[in-house]
Amino acid sequence: MSDVKSPLFECQIVPVITIDALEQAEPLALALQSASFTALEVTFRTAHAAEAIKLMKQACPTIHIGAGTITGAAQFDAACDAGSDFLVSPGTSSALFELFETVNVPVFPGVASASEAIAAFERGYSAQKFFPAGAIGGSAALKALVAPLAQISFMPTGGISDKNMQEYLDLPNVVAVGGSWMIDKFALAQGDWDALTAYAEQKMWPQQK
Repeated sequence: MSDVKSPLFECQIVPVITIDALEQAEPLALALQSASFTALEVTFRTAHAAEAIKLMKQACPTIHIGAGTITGAAQFDAACDAGSDFLVSPGTSSALFELFETVNVPVFPGVASASEAIAAFERGYSAQKFFPAGAIGGSAALKALVAPLAQISFMPTGGISDKNMQEYLDLPNVVAVGGSWMIDKFALAQGDWDALTAYAEQKMWPQQK
């Protein structure tokens, strides 16, 4: 996991996507690819997740398409069968760790405390999801973990937007941030992919200024 910053996170912003209609999957991936995102996380919150990952990977083979909200064997198996490039969980358990240890793709186990981070690190995970970031101290909490947990990097999600993402990205222990703030829900519902791309670019590039 030491090389997760490249090429997986060439862009340090990871759109977290929930697919409500399968026909949205391919054009949404293409639109976000046009906006220069390099990794997308498809959450297993709807029945379309696995098939959406397959369609996105076919449409955008150069983007890393990962699976999020992995909470048990059902989601894990479906995500792996879909060919997910990385896996993300909102939390962890001994059963989940046992599943994660059977795959060769990057896995970001969810943690919400120093104790959970240490436990995941002991199992070999030096890059972890910090969730729900905004509700458990935000960038200040992660800043406090830099010194005592110097060997661990985090991908925080939850409560992050274009307004505060730079606070996280400026931290040395943050490898990337995730969220859905760059998805224009109206453009998505209308299928206006050009507008969605433009909106995503607007919400992404302030970090570069």
